[in-house]
Amino acid sequence: MNKEILENISVLYVEDENDVREFTAKLLGSLVKKVYTAANGLEGLETFKENSSAIDLIVSDINMPKMDGLEMCTRIKEINKEIPIVITSAHNDPNFLKRAIDVGVNTYAMKPIDLYQLVESMIKAIEPILLKRELEQLNVSLESRVEQEVQKLKSILDAQDNIVVVTNNNSLTNVNKRFLEFFNVSDIEEFSSKTVNIYDLFQEEYGFITKDLLQKQECWISYIKKLPEIDRVVKIKNSNNEERIFTVNIDNYDEKDNYFVLSLTDITELKEKSNLLEYQASHDSLTGLNNRNKFKEIYGKEIRRGFRYKNDLSLIIFDLDFFKNINDTHGHQIGDEVLKDIAQVVLGNVREHDIVVRWGGEEFLILLPETSSEGSLNVAEKIRAAIEDKDFSSKNLRLTASFGIASLKDGDDENTLLARTDEALYEAKRTGRNKVIVH
Repeated sequence: MNKEILENISVLYVEDENDVREFTAKLLGSLVKKVYTAANGLEGLETFKENSSAIDLIVSDINMPKMDGLEMCTRIKEINKEIPIVITSAHNDPNFLKRAIDVGVNTYAMKPIDLYQLVESMIKAIEPILLKRELEQLNVSLESRVEQEVQKLKSILDAQDNIVVVTNNNSLTNVNKRFLEFFNVSDIEEFSSKTVNIYDLFQEEYGFITKDLLQKQECWISYIKKLPEIDRVVKIKNSNNEERIFTVNIDNYDEKDNYFVLSLTDITELKEKSNLLEYQASHDSLTGLNNRNKFKEIYGKEIRRGFRYKNDLSLIIFDLDFFKNINDTHGHQIGDEVLKDIAQVVLGNVREHDIVVRWGGEEFLILLPETSSEGSLNVAEKIRAAIEDKDFSSKNLRLTASFGIASLKDGDDENTLLARTDEALYEAKRTGRNKVIVH
């Protein structure tokens, strides 16, 4: 790590735990020019207002009294939108990562704080800002002075941990060492002999900036610059054909808009963690099916779509008959095996766009878009028969299930459709179980 770049910066460190704040601030004080401390977001905001011209970097916890860290950072960004931010948190809420990106957080370090990771995160956050300052201090046209400044520029670029590219919009004019290592080329000439511009390597995938999209723009640099920070994300393969995900930051080098500095920050692990947390928040950990939270997110939209386009929409709820006896007789481990097997039976008998949910315990729900009562009855009967005919778990257990069905009708809302489906399920159980009842 290039720790030397921290020696001339001042840091605002915000942490509500006294022991952690005092200990970490003392360690940071040995690495940076000055450390300002605050015990909560409100105090941190006031400290920044009083010393905004002196503070180069924010390091802040998330959960704090009076004002949380992300709210504080949002307010600070209103004062100085360029200030780099590092978040320290043990937060595992998937919404945290989305909020952090929306606020403009550059990177993060997980708690309990590992000083090495924290310093690395600080360097990654401050490097692009320092690079821009260095380039601005040259205060000469890159085009007219490129020969005499090339070595100085190269040393600046090579000091960066991010991939850094200088381009004139049509081709690359300079790259850093990290770039050469990523693509396993010896110099920019070798790279340019195979690829004209960096965006030629942007992977074609939904949710990312792609080559096809940029080729349609009059100025691809301007297009990226106008995007919100959360959307400036690309996927690139390295020399080993491994896909990595980067955020793109662009700065003008001179006032004529002839040259631009692109800084690509690797967020692959951050993105993977975000995707994992989102999946965990929306899926049942045992069966892998959608959970109630995910169903509620989808359910209202499907009802509104059904009314808007006059499409059929049906709901199936089924409950395993006498499932408690399995847990009582064979234990919960066998019961869990049964539930996982049930999930596979259901998934094998529905369409890809049908929504299958573990509703709770041994109760499951299936939302079938563009499906009439008759169609949903056929699906339910197919699943009921498959359950009745299958041996479940390592104990080869036999069981049955009871089903209730209701279809969307005029005047329905989320509650009434679900209530009518529940009534049908209750009727199936009351009248003998192992059957399907349509409300």
